[in-house]
Amino acid sequence: MIEIKLEQLSGESNSGKVGKIDVKIGDEIKDGDVLLQVESQKGNVSVKSNANGVIEEIVIDEGDTVNIGDILFKIDGVKTEECSDATGGFNYFNNLMKPQKEEIEADITIIGAGPGGYVAAIYAAKQGKKVIIIEKEHVGGTCLNHGCIPTKALVRSSEVYRNMKESDSFGIFAENISVNMEKVIERKNDIKNQLKKGIEYLLEKHNVQKIDGKGEIIDQNTVFVKTNRTETTIKTKDIIIATGSEPSVAPIKGIDSKHVLTSKEALDMTDLPNKLVIVGGGVIGMEFAFIYASFGVEVFVVEYADEILASLDEDVCHEISEIAKENGIKLYTSSKVESIDETESGECIVSFIKDEQSKYISCDKVLASVGRQPYFEELGIEKLGIEMNDNKKGIKVNEKMQTNILNIYAIGDVTNIIQLAHVASHQGIVAVDNILGKNKAIDYSTVPSAIFTEPEIAVVGITEKIANEKGIEIEIGKFPMSANGKALTLGDAKGFVKIIKEKATGKIIGSTIIGPHATDLLASVTLCINNKLTTKQITETIFAHPTTAESIHEAALNVEGGAIHFA
Repeated sequence: MIEIKLEQLSGESNSGKVGKIDVKIGDEIKDGDVLLQVESQKGNVSVKSNANGVIEEIVIDEGDTVNIGDILFKIDGVKTEECSDATGGFNYFNNLMKPQKEEIEADITIIGAGPGGYVAAIYAAKQGKKVIIIEKEHVGGTCLNHGCIPTKALVRSSEVYRNMKESDSFGIFAENISVNMEKVIERKNDIKNQLKKGIEYLLEKHNVQKIDGKGEIIDQNTVFVKTNRTETTIKTKDIIIATGSEPSVAPIKGIDSKHVLTSKEALDMTDLPNKLVIVGGGVIGMEFAFIYASFGVEVFVVEYADEILASLDEDVCHEISEIAKENGIKLYTSSKVESIDETESGECIVSFIKDEQSKYISCDKVLASVGRQPYFEELGIEKLGIEMNDNKKGIKVNEKMQTNILNIYAIGDVTNIIQLAHVASHQGIVAVDNILGKNKAIDYSTVPSAIFTEPEIAVVGITEKIANEKGIEIEIGKFPMSANGKALTLGDAKGFVKIIKEKATGKIIGSTIIGPHATDLLASVTLCINNKLTTKQITETIFAHPTTAESIHEAALNVEGGAIHFA
């Protein structure tokens, strides 16, 4: 394996930002081919190959910061000076045209190294299984590379910027506060790359063999991986499909415009637009709405449903909608986008229907955020007869995560059950346990979900809306963050804690928290629900003061007769 490194930049620069990467895994390259662009303060440079071979691994991503000496690519090939035969003629590609074939064996083969796949791989390897994991891009999947972690890095940067702008309310005065989006994106990439390296280390530490490429299931005991250089046949006892999901494409005229971004592209945007229209007011759309509004962008959200974050309870939707408006985010609900058109001046016009009237918004960029769909490309599930869900949008599995072919399992977004990274990880452990003969069943009754708006929203168990739909008799306790001392000291006292008790049993069956650090607070309530605790037991528990967690105690007291610190 040959490493191609960054050897020089323009002027005396020692570091730069990766621009367009011109090759992909599996490409044949030869000496002098342009591989990527790197931009430094002194100018742009094209990085060229100094070897002949096949790209086996791309170590960096577009937008990453790289230094002189950093590894950029790993190739299966030879250095330029080694490429001539005894007569001085070039013969490397004569051999390259013949792929090397190999056959290997495994106990478990996992297709996809996202939060479902890599967790399953490490867990299985720790149980003594020989595991092979196949990944076509980067370990960590969408969550680590283009989702959960990168967005949270941007959330934090936007939060720090907003706090600095509002610091005078704390008696702190600062001038000339500004945003450098290149530094924001660089920090995001550094965090992402640190975690990627950590996963790579863990896989290697536990002797999990990673193969780069796309996996194809030939039969229930055979998986095939092909690159231009190798053809690998894996004979395996069990298979776990963990191929994840990809952004859904809305059937909107002009959705393929150069002004339209996916969430992946938005995470590498180093130039802030003046005006941004977000199509879709779900979790992804609203997280980006708050991020860019905090950075000073004029944000418009166009949502088809009657409310943003429509799966939440009405009181939560109302609370976050009002806070969004206070932050300058303009919301258009019950609205259907008809088209996205480019103007002669380089802007675009978003046309939509609201209240049977045509509306128009001019903007610099549009973020399409209408959900995600399972990824099946070239997997081979059709010819195997693997069954799909009733809506045909995900692989059908039972409570053991088995497909209709009992030694083939599916986990994560590809099942289209609950598209959350922590659910995928848990499904992976359940699948491995069943491969090991432990007879485990998945339980979705206490799945927590986290939404990183400002403030955060966290939900677990049954919502008030679902309880009413199912006819469950409930009692509700609420406590506002404005009555919590710690929240007031933080200068972040919007929102509330809601606890839902089942009348018949007294047990906590659900909770929603909107407020500071809501996503962290939810863990304690999740533990209560999972262990079937009652609100009475919470009231008899001592909570530390002053903490935002006291709001959970007060909400439980409110169910059981009345909060102490709110009337």
